[in-house]
Amino acid sequence: MRWLIHDYREDDLAAVVHLIDTTAELGQESVFSLAECISALTSRQPAVVAVHQGVPIGAALASVAGERAWVMRIAIAPAWRGRGLASSLLRELERRLVACRVRRIAYVLPEEELLGEGLRNAGYTRRPAAAYFEKDEPRAGAASGLLEELGGRLLPGDLWAKVAGMETEKNLIERRVVAPLAEPERAARHGVRPPRAIALFGPPGTGKTTFARAIASRLGWPFVELLPSRLADEGNLAAALRDAFARIGQLERALVFIDEVEEIAPLRTEAVQGGMHGVTNELLKLIPGFREGEERLLVCATNSIRSLDPAFLRPGRFDYLIPIGTPDAAARSAIWSRYAAGREDVDLDALVGASELFTPADIEHVARVAAQAAFERDLAGADLGAADLGAADPGAAGPAGTGPAGTVAAGREAAEGASTTDYLAAIAQARPTVTPAMIEEFGADISSHARV
Repeated sequence: MRWLIHDYREDDLAAVVHLIDTTAELGQESVFSLAECISALTSRQPAVVAVHQGVPIGAALASVAGERAWVMRIAIAPAWRGRGLASSLLRELERRLVACRVRRIAYVLPEEELLGEGLRNAGYTRRPAAAYFEKDEPRAGAASGLLEELGGRLLPGDLWAKVAGMETEKNLIERRVVAPLAEPERAARHGVRPPRAIALFGPPGTGKTTFARAIASRLGWPFVELLPSRLADEGNLAAALRDAFARIGQLERALVFIDEVEEIAPLRTEAVQGGMHGVTNELLKLIPGFREGEERLLVCATNSIRSLDPAFLRPGRFDYLIPIGTPDAAARSAIWSRYAAGREDVDLDALVGASELFTPADIEHVARVAAQAAFERDLAGADLGAADLGAADPGAAGPAGTGPAGTVAAGREAAEGASTTDYLAAIAQARPTVTPAMIEEFGADISSHARV
């Protein structure tokens, strides 16, 4: 392999900026300044990077505005010029732009140069008044509209960083799943094959869906969720599955997520309806074909891994079976810190101790209830203050912070944000999703099923 092209990642910034800066005088100019290029990169505009033996050797970036995109820069390391890398980068960048529903791509050069001929060969047409090249993409290209038809989308790029707590699970997924997929060339040098399918299991509400979305965000891949209930609405679930996987196969890259997968891959026993056997068999046949793609990952989630068919989970179909449990004390502290927003008057230790067995979803609900209580108290205080002001003699109001006006302002300031008491009251009223019996069962499932 001469080079590998991947989507731009945050840790590529220094290398890409160096490429842009050092090649500006080598016939690789642009009407866009270095500052404008950096702004596009940091705002997650479409960009691709070529690497050889782990070293960035080329980059291409664009800026999207509606159905039009501007190719801002194609930068190639001097030793790699004239080897077809520019064409490869432009082709990969165009694929990303088409996936963003772009229909017209433009490249403006400051003057006629060698790159102009390459743009003509790539299908661009030079427009009058400046070296302005433009290319129209067909409205119904290979990937145009397909992602939308599947209900898929590109997620915000910061979801991985926003996963609070759960550091043990996050580090495991980073090392086993994300890193090999993000660095396939480096992984290949060590004989590591990137995973193609993983299963996340654990009690409800522990964050399995959040992790699946965060992985897609971290990789910059489209996120496609297949809902068994929606597929079943099409009448023939096995045929609907087959059609969905066939369409997914036309995407360049994708993370496919199936939640509550036990609905379509249950234990094949006599108690299970005969029709479900066919659905399970169909899914077993689809996974090997899905695994042939280089930039694809199937993530299945289940609350009850013991209810899944063993043939479905065996090695060769699923690379890892990863347990996602309730957050421990350190993880709960991290989650509570996010909702408390660094306020020193909130006793995190008290909240952590009172929320044992709470899932991230439980904590989110409790935080919302506490915030609502603080909000309603603030409204009530404002109404009471307004009534007091109406009854007071306007001339009797003292300096700021004294008299009726000062009292109301101080009370309103003190009421801002949920207090420890608000959080503890909400915790006391909550009904945790996970019970001690579920935790015991989860521990047994880890011993019998986990594969990491």
